[in-house]
Amino acid sequence: MTTMPEGVPHRLYGRRRGHPLRPRQERLLAETLPRLRFDPALRPLPAPLWLEVGFGGGEHALEQHAAHPDVTYIAAEVFENGLCSLLSRLVPEGGEADAPLPPRLHLWPHDARELLAALPDASLDRLFLMFPDPWPKSRHAKRRFVHPAMLPVLARVLRPGAEWRIASDDPTYQGWVEEVMGAQDLFARVSRAEARPAGWPATRYEAKALREGRTPFYWVFRRR
Repeated sequence: MTTMPEGVPHRLYGRRRGHPLRPRQERLLAETLPRLRFDPALRPLPAPLWLEVGFGGGEHALEQHAAHPDVTYIAAEVFENGLCSLLSRLVPEGGEADAPLPPRLHLWPHDARELLAALPDASLDRLFLMFPDPWPKSRHAKRRFVHPAMLPVLARVLRPGAEWRIASDDPTYQGWVEEVMGAQDLFARVSRAEARPAGWPATRYEAKALREGRTPFYWVFRRR
């Protein structure tokens, strides 16, 4: 397993649980989640392989998986309520332990950085970072997923030509992405849009941003 470089946090910040879980949610975590958990030791890894970091409520992950059934999709999220939101859409009440599951959809309920450290070189074909926590205070900048210290980690696991999509509605994070990505040569900027491009499923975070008058930015970067 590759270790994280200097400057990358070695602990996870943020909540793992919000409101108390209901019995149905507890069953989903205990019975359904283990059936979908991705094993980074699996070899050979399936291809093509896409990863979404911090899938929130799961809308984007599920729509991408449905639109690309030939892709193995790993959706990473530590927030238990978000995990339950996605899992509840996959299995009916009472089917937590045995209802059929999508064969190429996997979950990673831990820090995505741990998964990235475990993956072999050039194993990912696409990476998604949709409306991440902006950590707006400057003293918390090291907690942002887009960070100079993280770029070599991502460059290692993304194959040459692989696509990295980022979306954010936070002005501080938008400026940060421009600053960090403008000062590196591992990824080429393909585009930046202020309207959601085709092929980018909507999320609840985007809808909230638009309701509150914020303009999301949508970037595409390509691994050189």
